[in-house]
Amino acid sequence: MPPMPLDRRALLTGSAVAAVVPAAATAAPPAQGFEAVQFGVRPGAPDDQTARLQRAIDAAARARRPLTLAPGHYRAGALRLPAGAQIVGVRGATHLTLTHGPSLLSCDGGEDITLSGLTLDGGKLPLPANHGLVHLAQVKRLRIADCVIANAGGNAIALEGCDGIVEANTLTDTADNALFCNDSRGLVIRGNVLRGAGNGGIRVWQSTKGDDGSIVADNTIEDIGARAGGTGQNGNGVNVFRAANVIVRNNVIRRCAFSAVRGNAASNLQILGNTCGAIGEVALYAEFDFEGAVIANNTVDGAALGVVCTNFNDGGRLAVVQGNLIRRLTPRRPQGGPDAAGVGIAVEADAAVTGNVIEDAPSMGISVGAGKYMRDVSVSGNVVRRAAVGIGVSVTPGAGGAAVTGNMIADCPAAIAGMEWDKVASADLVRDAARYPQVTVAGNQVR
Repeated sequence: MPPMPLDRRALLTGSAVAAVVPAAATAAPPAQGFEAVQFGVRPGAPDDQTARLQRAIDAAARARRPLTLAPGHYRAGALRLPAGAQIVGVRGATHLTLTHGPSLLSCDGGEDITLSGLTLDGGKLPLPANHGLVHLAQVKRLRIADCVIANAGGNAIALEGCDGIVEANTLTDTADNALFCNDSRGLVIRGNVLRGAGNGGIRVWQSTKGDDGSIVADNTIEDIGARAGGTGQNGNGVNVFRAANVIVRNNVIRRCAFSAVRGNAASNLQILGNTCGAIGEVALYAEFDFEGAVIANNTVDGAALGVVCTNFNDGGRLAVVQGNLIRRLTPRRPQGGPDAAGVGIAVEADAAVTGNVIEDAPSMGISVGAGKYMRDVSVSGNVVRRAAVGIGVSVTPGAGGAAVTGNMIADCPAAIAGMEWDKVASADLVRDAARYPQVTVAGNQVR
């Protein structure tokens, strides 16, 4: 067969490919990360490995590559995380135990820090006040995922001025708070399991009132105590303090000494779709100097009070309480004291209460106003069953207006009552409507 004619363009293309292929074939593949054993770190070693681990962390962070820890136990303390540090373990098999220092892992400034697949054990060694076993400050693009943090002698995780994500972790047996976040910038906290914390589950705080924007979603929070005492600053599943624009949604929260979700001076707080049970005080709470709270589509099964939006005297106002199911309330608060209990929903100012179902409220289904602290409240389309008073509206001199319309009230000795503080001024507001022209009562069904 005669030789095929050579095309100049094909010849040039083939020469270029030939020139490139050998170089590519001989290039070494890029390294994916560092192994801690390269730095003399030994899993299962009985001695403290802080120095070796620190060298490994620093080298990997400088190269912006992950540092992998093999399965086994490592003893260390006061490890510092530089910018770019990524420490990756094998879930359930890579264990680090605190030996000394204010934290096991800490950082003061940086970005792109990742902790993944690690089991961190604090050994119940006491930590300084407000410190965490993991204590990170001013970190951008933080990621803590798939870790187990146990036996912290302070906070399990403490974050200051951070943004990023904390997800799919398990935090257990914490002396103080499981997760304490201060001055966050749009932090996402989702899918974590928190069990057994001395004073709080998740705290989202700001040093001064201002925007936070964190999302707390899809977590399981159980067995939260109030070892440090107080009247509500401790003992909460989720506590939002001075932080605005925070969303708390779709969490399962059980067995808290005080509240499932408690917002204090937290404006534009949304509490949505949470399932709460065995709560010692107010299950879902917006209190003190807040403007704007939406508390909707939650389930509360067992608490002293279901939903409370209060403290109009301190500026607390503007609320929507909608579509909640509240049942099996207790007649007293476990910590005692003169405060009310056995109330399904209580609101004070500039609020709409609509479409809720309340059953078994020993004191009152829905409480509107507290003495003279009431203004512009609408209560409509709710179902209240088995309460001593179905709906109580403040008629104290100086109280503002309210409308109670289209509600279903069943098995309540007093259906719609006028209240002067904690005393019944009118057992039947329909009958006594002429005495209280600031209150509209219409279209309700009572049986």
